[in-house]
Amino acid sequence: MKGLIITAPNSGGGKTTITLGLLRALRDRGFAIRSAKSGPDYIDPRFHEAASGETCVNLDAWSMSVGRLQELAAGDAPLLIEGAMGLFDGAPPMGKGATADVARALNLPCVLICDVSKQSQSVAAVVEGFSRHAADVNVVGVILNKVGSPRHEAMLRGALEPVGLPVLGAVYRDAKLETPSRHLGLVQANERNDLESFIDYSGNIIGKSVNIDKLTSLFEHLSQNQAKPKTLLPPAQSIAIASDEAFAFAYPHLLDAWKKSGASLSFFSPLADEAPEQSDLVILPGGYPELHAGKLASNQTFINALRSAEAVYGECGGYMTMGEVLIDADGHPHEMLGLLKLETSFAKRKLHLGYRNLSPQGGLWDIPLNGHEFHYATTLKSEGQPLFHATDAEGTHLPHMGLIDGKHSGSFAHIIDRAD
Repeated sequence: MKGLIITAPNSGGGKTTITLGLLRALRDRGFAIRSAKSGPDYIDPRFHEAASGETCVNLDAWSMSVGRLQELAAGDAPLLIEGAMGLFDGAPPMGKGATADVARALNLPCVLICDVSKQSQSVAAVVEGFSRHAADVNVVGVILNKVGSPRHEAMLRGALEPVGLPVLGAVYRDAKLETPSRHLGLVQANERNDLESFIDYSGNIIGKSVNIDKLTSLFEHLSQNQAKPKTLLPPAQSIAIASDEAFAFAYPHLLDAWKKSGASLSFFSPLADEAPEQSDLVILPGGYPELHAGKLASNQTFINALRSAEAVYGECGGYMTMGEVLIDADGHPHEMLGLLKLETSFAKRKLHLGYRNLSPQGGLWDIPLNGHEFHYATTLKSEGQPLFHATDAEGTHLPHMGLIDGKHSGSFAHIIDRAD
């Protein structure tokens, strides 16, 4: 098993677009390739899957043990990993969970994507600094992104020559390579009618701009030397999971582990007014219910089925849907499922972001968990027994998270893995 990490000095440097282009270019050349995304990200992996035709996993070095990272990275085909933020950017205070930690855990080399749209010879200082910053993180090449002209490219290559790292390619500025975004990241893959043409275009441009043969020669063998980690067991034997544009944020590694543990999984669409199959538990994952609140509030088949379900669990957007009222960004209130004494609003947005250590106080879970929180909703009302005691990445105690009401429970936290 071999792998390579695509990273950058900072966010917004073009890692996703170049990774998508590389995945499609490799696939079109008949090169078997898998992909992964560093960190807690639901959106980029779906783009990866469209580009490669293979499942994309998350590798989260803050929430997952080294053994878990190695287990998820294992596979027959080479693995291309897209980093998150800058190479050494992670959780406070010391940057734990950075892409560099994934590189260390898997012993994989990194290729640095440099956005040079506002830079020329200074790129050499950036690349040299990143390549020397940590002796146990191996930067093996550079891809120049948003190059302005052949003259600009020549200046950049000349400046980088003394650094000694190969320049694997130069991608010129191209508005067609830009991707639309929303407050949690890119617009979801399944919302783009032009997805296939965009990825085809990216693959064509990146395939011509990057030395693909040189890139693939840099893939190295993954480390596989840790004991097999404990699995987060399924919370029920039969589970129905909401899955559509409003509820798209479910981690494949958890669903796969539950299936391997013998759980039966089925899927349904609340937006299509579908009822879940008869099951022990219904899960409403995170997503964008605030964008579809009016439709959800009018879908009586979905509403009646959830109100009569055996048990319901919600994360983030799913948690808000389980409440009594959700107020959208325009200030319009929408009646939700009423399974929890909860009211939330997007009329006044406030960012809640970070990793979470979660200690269950009842409900589905009975072991410590690692997760993350990322949303802009404001809680107007929350009454009842809390689901989690929580601390942040620095160990600071946070207000209790979530609610339990009988067999109904949920919180704003997205669970990533067990903490022990």
